Parts: sequence; C-alpha cells; structure tokens
Amino acid sequence: MFEIERRLLEKGIGLDAVVASAMELYVPHGLDADAAAVRLHEKITKALDDPNVSSLLLGALLLEEELYWKRQNSEIADDPVFLLSDEIIGMAIAEVIGGTYARFEFTRYDQKKPGILATLGPFLDDAVAGLIAGCTSRLYSECM
Repeated sequence: MFEIERRLLEKGIGLDAVVASAMELYVPHGLDADAAAVRLHEKITKALDDPNVSSLLLGALLLEEELYWKRQNSEIADDPVFLLSDEIIGMAIAEVIGGTYARFEFTRYDQKKPGILATLGPFLDDAVAGLIAGCTSRLYSECM
C-alpha cells in the first residue's frame, strides 16, 4: 500500500535492517533467534499491507522530509522534548499492529534505538520503532 516498502527502502530502510534492529532487543519466548527473525520478517511484511500502518508510515516519511531534512536549522533538528507528534505516530503504529501491550514495547525500542533506528531522524525512528514494537509484541503474544 502506498508503495511503502519501496519508499522506506529509498530512505535506506530495508526490511532486513528493520528485522535486525528488532532482534537486538528480542526476548526469547519459546523461539530461537533465527525462527523469531523469520516470523518477524513475515509480520512486518504483512503489517506494511495494512492501510492504517502504511498511511502512518507515509505520514512519518513526509513529515521527516518536510520538517527535518528541508529544515536542518529548525527548532526540531535535534528532536526536542516538545516534539510529540513523532512519538504519537510511533505509538499509533505499534497499537494498530499489536494492541495496548505494543505501546510498552514501543518504549523499549524508542529509548534504546537499536540498529537502524539510531540513524534515522525524529519521525522515522519512532515510526519504524512502532512497526517493530507492534510486530514483536504480536509475536510474543502468539508464543505464550
């Protein structure tokens, strides 16, 4: 939907890098790491087909371009504490995919910023963290 996978890849955000970031904070729940990585890749791919997830990711992509990259000297260049819309987008993506539990998982990824998350701007790091959190939360729920 919205060619979101292609758009993310154009920004250097490939699915393998997203899965690798997810696996950095993976907590074993009855699946070894290799099996979990395969399942997460499947869940992320499926989530990208959801129009709600895709539209929120597209929003993050556009906001990142407009408010971050085009305005390097703006007041949000350093992801200030008063900028909340990026967090809201990330939490919304997490919750659309994985429900309320995913919000807590989002916080883990948002604070630690493993892998590719550390290289992204304020909107995309939270949006991709939300994607990871929703999918890992769902995976954990299925493994219980």
